[in-house]
Amino acid sequence: MQRLAGDRLHLQHGPIDVVLRAWGPPGAVAAAEAAATQRFQTVLDELVAELPLLRRAADPAAPPGGAIARAMHAACLPYTTRGIFVTPMAAVAGAVADALLFAIRNAAPGITRAFVNDGGDIAMMAGDGLDIGLAVDPRGGFDGALHLRATDGIGGIATSGRHGRSLSLGIADAVTVLARSAAAADVAATLIANAVDVPSPAITRRPASALDPDSDLGERMVTVEIGALTATEIDTALDAGATFAASCCRDGLIRAAALRLGGQVRLAGASSLLLKAPSP
Repeated sequence: MQRLAGDRLHLQHGPIDVVLRAWGPPGAVAAAEAAATQRFQTVLDELVAELPLLRRAADPAAPPGGAIARAMHAACLPYTTRGIFVTPMAAVAGAVADALLFAIRNAAPGITRAFVNDGGDIAMMAGDGLDIGLAVDPRGGFDGALHLRATDGIGGIATSGRHGRSLSLGIADAVTVLARSAAAADVAATLIANAVDVPSPAITRRPASALDPDSDLGERMVTVEIGALTATEIDTALDAGATFAASCCRDGLIRAAALRLGGQVRLAGASSLLLKAPSP
């Protein structure tokens, strides 16, 4: 646990790395941070205890037992019913963020705003407004921003793509998703990013297991390098991803998505949420 600038709190345990902040009366903020810290202490052990199950395709007949694991599993089930391969691990960062935010809200009702950022997958209580930066490549700077309020009904935001921490089946530079929870946003961002794809000799792929023997993707081919794509290939890939994202919006799984590849952008769903400028 470490205090950061800007009244933020950093919690790290193994691969889980969280930055959070809460706003409100000092007593409420202290209670919120204490609750988040206490909840965080057991998260990794809970997940590791069920890791073999969480690395298998989500199965309605085989739910996990832990609270966070169940949230991961539930976030994936709407996609498995479509015949899409997805494991609960696709929602792990978002579900952890949701669990910590729940602990904050439950322990400190005086909190007016809060966020829990788990490696870029964010659970939020926007209150009267939160400004959020958007980045295509985490090695670079922000390329956009949005401003969300409680009235927007957004509880989670996640970004996925080939530049992220996880392996991707697609070629998206970045897919940012807004949803009612961080777990829902997390799995959707992963799957929409997978859908941004096109056959091209410019794309190099390798089996996921060759890059990470523990990957839940097994022998599925993941993107490792992209050369120069044609304008037609970029449009085709983005159109494929946008079609899938639009279906997720229609089914109520997400509220909005922004898909980016090769300097081009597609928006799906409540695009007005993604076009808001940050407050002064």
